[in-house]
Amino acid sequence: MSFDCKKRVSRYSGRLAACALAVLCWSGSAFAAQQIIINGSTTVLPVVQKAGEAFMASHPGTELSISGGGSGNGIKALIEKQCDVAMSSRDIKDKEKDAAAKNGITPLRTAIAIDAIVPVVNPANKVGALTLAQLRDIYTGKITNWKDLGGEDAQIVAISRDTSSGTFESWEELVMNKERVSPRALMQASNGAVVQAVSKNKNAIGYVGLGYVDKSTRPVAVEGVRPSAETALSKQWPIARELYIFTNGAPQGAVKEFVEYLVAPDKGQKDVLAVGYVPLSK
Repeated sequence: MSFDCKKRVSRYSGRLAACALAVLCWSGSAFAAQQIIINGSTTVLPVVQKAGEAFMASHPGTELSISGGGSGNGIKALIEKQCDVAMSSRDIKDKEKDAAAKNGITPLRTAIAIDAIVPVVNPANKVGALTLAQLRDIYTGKITNWKDLGGEDAQIVAISRDTSSGTFESWEELVMNKERVSPRALMQASNGAVVQAVSKNKNAIGYVGLGYVDKSTRPVAVEGVRPSAETALSKQWPIARELYIFTNGAPQGAVKEFVEYLVAPDKGQKDVLAVGYVPLSK
């Protein structure tokens, strides 16, 4: 008799423990933070990281998972439903739109900032100004020595972004005039990698987003214009473009709140200015 009673007590205790576990699991999921996955352009990355920190501070129920990898990779991740927001320093291509449609995705573009693509050289380099034609000739391989540009007698080391980069595609459109970048150019996967490569080689030249210009490299004037937020906004700077994010259709819920934060003049647009880019309006 006592044995049966113990069995019944044991079964009851087991059911009670199971119910308690279920309640704990339910309450844990109920209060779990909602995650927004963001992937793509390393040019757009500083803006989203800066804005993301402030957004999460004011939205404790939302977490942002942010990673770079290039505009093409970000758009690919959106098409394949692997992220909620794609960062891109270029517009979406027709073939990407077709791939998205086949996968039931409707990419919606939102401009969040204006950027200047800035040629940079090593601080030891004497060359401080170039024309668009000279930049094109450097990157096609027609000009290979700095002495032909008023510098020292030294071989030019051209550093370029790789083909998955929206910055690379903008450079091709705005500088290369449909001419191909020389295969001798050293390809880098991020703005940070370009900065590092140029800073360590006195004969190197590269190009980065305005927000990546720092004291380890020296920006070069183009067509007599110095790169700055003001010249990019006024369109005097000849290598400027908009920066975007893409969502699957009109954003909803926490994603909508974050997009609204990014474009708000008193919120995300202040973060755009803080990281060295140009707000959509001043």
